[in-house]
Amino acid sequence: MLTFAEEIFLLALDDRQGAMRPMPVLALDYALAGAVITELALQNRVDTDVTTLTVVNPAPTGDPLLDDALAELTAAGNRQKLHYWLEHLSGEARQIQAVVLKQLVDRGILKCEDRRILWVFHSRRYPLLDNREIKEVRLRLRELILSQDIPDPRDAVLISLADACCLLGPLFTREERDLCQPRIAALAKLDLVGQEVAKAVRNISQAIALATAGAP
Repeated sequence: MLTFAEEIFLLALDDRQGAMRPMPVLALDYALAGAVITELALQNRVDTDVTTLTVVNPAPTGDPLLDDALAELTAAGNRQKLHYWLEHLSGEARQIQAVVLKQLVDRGILKCEDRRILWVFHSRRYPLLDNREIKEVRLRLRELILSQDIPDPRDAVLISLADACCLLGPLFTREERDLCQPRIAALAKLDLVGQEVAKAVRNISQAIALATAGAP
């Protein structure tokens, strides 16, 4: 089974271009932070509400990415809100992306190609080696959203995080988007972490819009 962070990364990947899809500023950073926290919650390492994120079991999970975050949470004690940890871990998003990417390459899902442009600039593309996994997450979410089935907790989280990043749009035709938007909104409300991620992304987007509007 892929982790939340891996599935978010695959949803964010434009497999035709081998690059990340356009998203709101810092949206992927917050979504990956939320993915790590939620993975810890579903493995019964942390519990969270609107007031505080609490470590309930500091035992390592065996996943280096999760265990690094869990060690930070444990060392800090139970004094911080969920929003604080989303902010904190989003600041480590580059490292999280690097770990997630390595995991996907090691799994044989992605391959890495280095390309040099004009012998000066270095770019890196990540086309899919085997698109089975990326199709699996996209088709699974598409079918779930278009149906009236009740999602399991993992899919509810994934829908909430993906919606915060504007990653669900490419799964549907234009006509389907209008029809399924109310259901996406309803499903996204089922997950507290996803709601906090969406709120953070909206606040950043609004701040940028205001700053741009006020610029001479």
